[in-house]
Amino acid sequence: MRLTTLSLAALVAALPSLGFAQEVDETPLNADIGFIFTTFMFLVTGFLVFWMAAGFAMLEAGLVRGKNVTMQLMKNVALFSLASIFYYLIGYNLMYPGDGWSIDGILGAFSPASLEPVGLADTEADLTYASVGSDFFFQLMFCAATASIVSGAMAERVKLWPFLIFTVLLTSVIYPIQASWKWGGGFLNEMGFLDFAGSTVVHSVGGWAALTGAIILGPRIGKYKDGRTVPMPGSNLTLATLGTFILWMGWFGFNGGSQLYMDTAGNVSDISRIFSNTNLAAAGGALAVLILTQVLYKKPDLTMVLNGALAGLVSITAEPLTPSLGASVLIGAIGGVIVVFAVPMLDRFKIDDVVGAIPVHLLAGIWGTLAVCLTNSDASFVTQLISIIVVAAFVVVASAVVWLVLKGLMGLRVSEEAEITGLDMTELGMEAYPEFSNG
Repeated sequence: MRLTTLSLAALVAALPSLGFAQEVDETPLNADIGFIFTTFMFLVTGFLVFWMAAGFAMLEAGLVRGKNVTMQLMKNVALFSLASIFYYLIGYNLMYPGDGWSIDGILGAFSPASLEPVGLADTEADLTYASVGSDFFFQLMFCAATASIVSGAMAERVKLWPFLIFTVLLTSVIYPIQASWKWGGGFLNEMGFLDFAGSTVVHSVGGWAALTGAIILGPRIGKYKDGRTVPMPGSNLTLATLGTFILWMGWFGFNGGSQLYMDTAGNVSDISRIFSNTNLAAAGGALAVLILTQVLYKKPDLTMVLNGALAGLVSITAEPLTPSLGASVLIGAIGGVIVVFAVPMLDRFKIDDVVGAIPVHLLAGIWGTLAVCLTNSDASFVTQLISIIVVAAFVVVASAVVWLVLKGLMGLRVSEEAEITGLDMTELGMEAYPEFSNG
């Protein structure tokens, strides 16, 4: 026993020499190595965020009725492809104009993105940051996620092609312009607005666009009848749960990569802190909803718990670095509580959000943006609130104009017969579950 005790004591004494509890070395790496590590970080975290596209697809496929599953899958594949191409053609330089603003601090440059030469040959590349290709890849994933938010809220009654046209304009113009105001060095950034990974810049933007579209589109047939809300259960809660876990996993890249640098020990340490806070916020959101739905409805609601986890993730996204672990749990938990009360509130206003995207991404996004002030002393509540309002006004007006023009030119909504039959057969001519023809 004494030998074991002495051995443990010696081990503990040796831990500082192994790097445990030492001061963090903030000395930057050699420029080439720092460039390599940060580029590698963008690529790895970027494909984690890419995997969120699968999460959105599975979540939506599970929460819509069986007769509309193929349509949701089609929309998610198409929107990601369109976002990729149009963010390259227009969005990237509109969002990150550098010194090439069309209107200083407000409107970026209208030009396609371009990469460095192969192998950096014959160029004087800036090796103090990361490759343009890795940055473009990483930022594209955020842009596509914004469009995925809209897809779920307007499910089961919107036509395919008008939705895809809206996606083009959202990902190439609307999202990049407002993102440039913060992340591109525009006027919101100059004001001191803080939004680390996009509770407002990404999530509330998708939420505002979804809310505007859902109001203009109207609710599904039979959703609201004689003053009551008629439940329309999803087709596959297994897929919805899988989608939630995929999104949870992808969020580590979403928030972790937003550290933007991996060239010092301090940055690497911060990335690990972000991972931990992100995870606990999701857990806090899920558990808060689990307990609250048990209290309110006498039985826990799985779909609410899934959205509670996502709301926790959205809530911590504006500031995943500065909170303690305990604060992260509380921030996520409040996001989950918001979902529980927001879903019936939307139903009272007869706003039909099929997957709960508006409570999760919009309302939890607003909460998360304001919650930055609780843990980051550099944040101003007034600046955060003004920035939320500015982004909301721009996105709502721009989205409303696009939705109303599309409604006038093409019509947004499928026919009553098509909606009752299901969009899989009427719009696409194929079913996800052909053995269950009644959906």
